[in-house]
Amino acid sequence: MPNASDTETVRAPGARPAAAGSARAGRGGFLLPPWARWAGLALGAALVLLFPELSPNAYVLSAGVIVASYACTATAWSFMGGFTGYVSLGHAAFFGLGAYGTGILIRDLDLQPFLAWLLSGLIVLVITVPIGIAALRVRGASFVIVSISFVLILLLVFQAWEGFTGGANGLNVPRPFADLYRPDHHRIFYYLFVALLAAMLVSWWAIDRSRFGAGLKAIREDEDKAEALGVPTRDYKLAAYLVSATFTALAGGMYALWFGDLDPIFQFSILLGAYMVLMALLGGARHLFGPLVGAVVVGSALEYFKLEFGDTQLHLVATALLLGVVVLFMPDGVIPAATALLRRLGPQASSIREITAEELLARNRAASGGSADPADPLPTEGAGDSDPAGPGNQRKEG
Repeated sequence: MPNASDTETVRAPGARPAAAGSARAGRGGFLLPPWARWAGLALGAALVLLFPELSPNAYVLSAGVIVASYACTATAWSFMGGFTGYVSLGHAAFFGLGAYGTGILIRDLDLQPFLAWLLSGLIVLVITVPIGIAALRVRGASFVIVSISFVLILLLVFQAWEGFTGGANGLNVPRPFADLYRPDHHRIFYYLFVALLAAMLVSWWAIDRSRFGAGLKAIREDEDKAEALGVPTRDYKLAAYLVSATFTALAGGMYALWFGDLDPIFQFSILLGAYMVLMALLGGARHLFGPLVGAVVVGSALEYFKLEFGDTQLHLVATALLLGVVVLFMPDGVIPAATALLRRLGPQASSIREITAEELLARNRAASGGSADPADPLPTEGAGDSDPAGPGNQRKEG
């Protein structure tokens, strides 16, 4: 039986039905056609790939490398925070482990740099298993506190263990392309970071459309209900945590190969974890390109403020103000806010479906047990008002 959301309007015989595209636009608001989305994606990819050629100097190119590294860390964070809703402020722990692991493997085992980078990511994956099992036993604010505690513990350990990590003096990592000039070195690592980011985006896209991704989203909306419906919440959360930590470690190892000098205060900084959260939330942590957009905005702003204000901490004040704007006016991020604006500007939602008078007459006759032959003549204008198919009838049937 039709319900209120299936309200139908009677059309005169021979009237043309509404276009299918209009119906779709009415239900979902204004949406870009597929060709426009693909064109926008191609344009964005072209700008990213051409950035090194468009950079006016080596400093701008190095800033682009930093923004690309931020995009990798923010996207890696969204595998956990975006899919499950678990906010971790301690993801800098995995960034630092990946960076120091890469440097120590090169120093002590004399491994090829990129082999050490991959092996470091694998080691972080193994280390994260017991950490994740313990940390994911709690939720909400308790999980945030556990994540912060983990990164603070690692900071103290890596500062104190001078014989192994270099302590407060840091660790020097041999660069893989030592014979290159600085601009060429920046250009190569820019493309390496972009390749790592592309691998993350493809993985995110695949998870988003999988049964695993659907389970993670169910956990994000209501974990207790998801568990009651049969979703293995503990295993799903741990898997997302491992993926997020491993990608973050790979981003940290790539940073170590590019920058060369590691400092535990920066590598295990809570501020770095806060940047990841801010970038993901600004762009939209639940959107494929949300962390990338947030990284471009926040990363560019940070580099600009550091250039303008020097060694002062005013860039932190500007970052805090930006975070306040996001929380107050765009809690879901830039991309969801822009999408909602486009939908409001488009056709309004409607569920009314038009039918012909012949279809309505046939339905009523079938319901009353009479003939539903569409060849039967329609009632004339003099028919009683109770006739549901009177030509002047424009009522809505519920």
